[in-house]
Amino acid sequence: MVTAVTDDHRLSTSLSGENSPLLVVTRSVFTMAERPRRRIPDATVARLPIYLRILHDLAENETTGISSEQLAELAAVNAAKVRKDLSYLGSYGTRGIGYEVRYLVFQIERELGLNHEWPVIIVGAGNLGQALSGYGGFGQKGFPVAGVVDIDPVKIGGVVGGVRVRHIDELPQVVASRQVSIGVIAVPADAAQDVAERLVKAGITSILNFSPAVLTLPFGITVRTVDLALELQILSYHEQQRQTRQTAIASSKSASA
Repeated sequence: MVTAVTDDHRLSTSLSGENSPLLVVTRSVFTMAERPRRRIPDATVARLPIYLRILHDLAENETTGISSEQLAELAAVNAAKVRKDLSYLGSYGTRGIGYEVRYLVFQIERELGLNHEWPVIIVGAGNLGQALSGYGGFGQKGFPVAGVVDIDPVKIGGVVGGVRVRHIDELPQVVASRQVSIGVIAVPADAAQDVAERLVKAGITSILNFSPAVLTLPFGITVRTVDLALELQILSYHEQQRQTRQTAIASSKSASA
């Protein structure tokens, strides 16, 4: 059974009888809407999904508690940063015990808005758009694909990832009917700005941009860009640095031989 308590600030489980779980939920679960949300820094927001993935794995392995040091090691950050990040959620842990895994999962999911689904619409039914639409992880994580639109007559009417491709002119209808607020751009760079403007005009307020284009949009529109070429360039820098160090070490050994 579920019981609301007024003084406890944790989510915990205990046994009432051998096979009867008693779930104790804090008052904050029911009063979340009443208290103002703190502004969380973007860098912290970017780390919360990493913590969440780790915590989900721990919960699946029936791990009940974790220290900031352990979470920091798994997330490849320092413990002070973990404690600071989690403090924005109102979670400070218990000295000598750490954090309750299940309650941290609850807090992070609540803060990230993962307590309900966020339908997304994909613009572009090319190779990338088809791959994204067919990726089952979106729906599993609470981001079902509500629609796919394109401008190519050859692609319109086809089915990708179980979703029928519609003409981009139908974008406003899809957004309105499915209450979509997140759009995904999977078109070439030269078309990205126009697509972004169409999305915003249709009512989209958050955009995941897979094109290398830098978008210029009204204030208040959130854009996250995934530039694969940029990421590869960063990796090439690190590879070059590694090769340079290896060459220097080899030269030093050769000179001392």
